[in-house]
Amino acid sequence: MSVLSVQSLEARHGLLQAVRDVSLSVDQGETLALVGANGAGKTTLLRTIAGAHRPSAGRVLLGDRDITSVRAHRRVRMGIALVPEGRRLFPDLTVEENLLVARRPGEWTVERVYDVFPLLAPHRRQKAGTLSGGEQQATAIGRALMTNPRVLLLDEVSLGLAPVAVEGVYRSLQVLIDGGATIVLVEQDLGRALRVATRVACMLEGRVVLEGSPAELTRERVTEAYFGLRR
Repeated sequence: MSVLSVQSLEARHGLLQAVRDVSLSVDQGETLALVGANGAGKTTLLRTIAGAHRPSAGRVLLGDRDITSVRAHRRVRMGIALVPEGRRLFPDLTVEENLLVARRPGEWTVERVYDVFPLLAPHRRQKAGTLSGGEQQATAIGRALMTNPRVLLLDEVSLGLAPVAVEGVYRSLQVLIDGGATIVLVEQDLGRALRVATRVACMLEGRVVLEGSPAELTRERVTEAYFGLRR
């Protein structure tokens, strides 16, 4: 059984239909990368799964439980954690306080977060608002892990980061992937998405227009779907 699935999901921003009849599933330990140009509906899809955006049709299931009408804070307790675009830390709290505010019982502890993101340990008493972009992103992912999620949703983790910071964040993400984490990742860098994902879904104008494993999909096919060169 899939850990997470969406069935015929639709979501709107007023009159604009941002997600159109999307059906996807994610198995335990899988990393699904959502790729597509700006405005393709990736962020809205992630927010709808997390409960931060209300769907206009379709269903969201966690395991065999329909959570479509469950509020966002309850989905966190049930095992869905979203790292939003822009990170949204508490800037006046320290790194450790940002981690502890999300703590729920489970295997993820502050020390384990520092093990996976070693760049954070020296800054544990530093206010989050004074961190570099890469350090803030690591803190945001660590905070999500402190909820001990069944599914980790990551929106544009490399956005606005220097290349060296992106490399550092992805090294830590690879540790999570190798450890069997279940991840849905929005990423605009096609090469990086194809390297880390078990499966890739390309969105265009709110729809999934191409899906498969990196072994099945050439970069050329994904690029064509990304830009809508073949319909």
